[in-house]
Amino acid sequence: MKKWIKIAGLLLLMLPAAVSADDFTYTTNADNTITITGYTGPGGMVTIPDMINGKAVTSIGVGAFYPCTSLTNAMIGIGVTSIGEWAFACTSLPHITIPNSVTNIGQYIFYCCSGLTDVMIPSSFTSIEGWTFASCTSLTNITIPDSVTNIGENAFQSCTSLTNVMLPNSVASIENGAFANCTSLASITIPNSVTIIGDKYITFGGYAGVF
Repeated sequence: MKKWIKIAGLLLLMLPAAVSADDFTYTTNADNTITITGYTGPGGMVTIPDMINGKAVTSIGVGAFYPCTSLTNAMIGIGVTSIGEWAFACTSLPHITIPNSVTNIGQYIFYCCSGLTDVMIPSSFTSIEGWTFASCTSLTNITIPDSVTNIGENAFQSCTSLTNVMLPNSVASIENGAFANCTSLASITIPNSVTIIGDKYITFGGYAGVF
């Protein structure tokens, strides 16, 4: 009996913290949907709800979780279509799940997320916007889906732990500074689909391989 109680206690510790509308600040949009504008909860693993007060959560506003230092995991609701600039610039965040519903993203979303080790980029993304992962110094590998056609300016700048990058055949342009100061980058695969590359030295500054 004691063993079962101990196991049950461990399982409870592994569950995400309960999410309350009181943990968020938000605004109601003209179409009666919700935009998350801030977070006031205890941190840890946070699930952004699909609904608040019976209204669909469709967007995460500019800087909504910045500069939260206690967020360790975030799951975004499946109804969210838009994420604003600086939304998850949180130094403590190692993991995040972004649903395919997200089609509109701003710049600097994960800027200086020094704890971010992995992120699944959804197939709804057509561009990695400027500075999206800049200075994510713990990011070691990134998988870019076939939907992406553009790697924005300084998108991965100073990702000093990034070792390998394979760009899909969908990518047509790589902007200035995209992989600048990626000092651990050992290999990068650039497909024939790429027709525009920003200044080569600036774009791949610090890259030690051959491309």
